Amino acid sequence: MAVLKVHGSPFSTAVMRVVAALYEKGLEFEFVTIDMKAGQHKSEAFLALNPFGQIPAFEDGDLKLFESRAITQYIAHEYASNGTQLICPDSKKMAIMSVWIEVEAHQYDPHAGKLCYELFYKPMFGQTTDPAAVEDLEAKLGKVLDVYEARLTQSKYLGGDCFGLADLHHLPTLHYLLGTSAKKLFDSRPHVSAWVADITARPAWAKVIAMQKS
Repeated sequence: MAVLKVHGSPFSTAVMRVVAALYEKGLEFEFVTIDMKAGQHKSEAFLALNPFGQIPAFEDGDLKLFESRAITQYIAHEYASNGTQLICPDSKKMAIMSVWIEVEAHQYDPHAGKLCYELFYKPMFGQTTDPAAVEDLEAKLGKVLDVYEARLTQSKYLGGDCFGLADLHHLPTLHYLLGTSAKKLFDSRPHVSAWVADITARPAWAKVIAMQKS
């Protein structure tokens, strides 16, 4: 089997999403660290992998991919028989999961990602958090989580009764937000809180976090 390669930073939410899928599948891979401060993501060599100069980039033999959610879906389909079944073989069940994969990308992540920037990345880089922006983003994310709370009264996971890509895609932003004041948004909704506790306790996710400490 060709060597799988992930190019990026272990602190990037998009990279963490891809690595989580690889660990859930029990796949061996090579991690190629990209030095963002040095501008390595804008180098000619990296742009050959991702013309937008963003991480991650992914290689599986001759196949080169970018965009984290596209990569996780490739991993889930190409290595369907390995490890955790992250997709549904039943087309109707998969359609429901696909809806929630889209919800994460277009309803949840725009607010959650910006909150991560305000509450986690800005302080890390010595910048000042904008309280007005945080208040607005928390209100918007809260409305999304109200929909999640209703959904999670019907099924254990967003995409159905089994953990899948729709859940996995949330893990990176959840990891950062749970260490900030935004944690209250998740804790105050019992079904959301139980779902968060479940998916963040997965052994594969612990391996992703461990990469940040190595």
